Amino acid sequence: MANTRGSEAVSRQQTGALAQNKVLRNTYFLLALTLLFSGATAGISMAMGLPHPGLILTLVGYFGLLWATSALRNSAWGLLAVFALTGFMGLTLGPILSSYIAAFSNGSQIVLTAFGGTGAIFLGLSGYAVTTQKDFSFLGGFIMVGILVAFLAGLGAVFFSLPMLSLVVSAAFVLLMSGLILWETSQIIHGGETNYIMATVSLYVAIFNLFISLLHILAAFAGER
Repeated sequence: MANTRGSEAVSRQQTGALAQNKVLRNTYFLLALTLLFSGATAGISMAMGLPHPGLILTLVGYFGLLWATSALRNSAWGLLAVFALTGFMGLTLGPILSSYIAAFSNGSQIVLTAFGGTGAIFLGLSGYAVTTQKDFSFLGGFIMVGILVAFLAGLGAVFFSLPMLSLVVSAAFVLLMSGLILWETSQIIHGGETNYIMATVSLYVAIFNLFISLLHILAAFAGER
């Protein structure tokens, strides 16, 4: 009986590990596709010279599509929703990139540096979480509270035109999004996140905000008008 129970426990562990690895593979595959799609829509937005939709419309579109993705996460429509969300974010990113390239003589270099920095941070942190198998679930509460505070501070910086506060918020978002990457990857590895669509959205949002924050910081300190 003891041997039977031991075999069943090992079998359950192996089944759980296979399921977690499947979620991780599906998440990274979908994340790669959404990043490519978002990049394509950003490129289209830049090529067409589309204006930025504005803060309010961006927030309404983002939270609306995020809600739709969450509601449809267990169906095939969830895939359509996640591409709608990331495509929309790409469209809003295009005008931002165009403005940085136009405002700074080294704007293209700033964008590429931010892109490279974002990629290096994501690969380094996600690789660390996967290889060490450490549990970063303890970061969850801190990250959620930190994002809320930083988001509200960012709105204040925009509405009251406070450039120094905006820089502080960007620096905070770099740290918070780095923590979110560790936390979400850990959730997938340890079975806390079993839906690869929502895991993809979480990592995409972290990468998007990390890139925007690095872009802002680099422009402030290395931009040549």
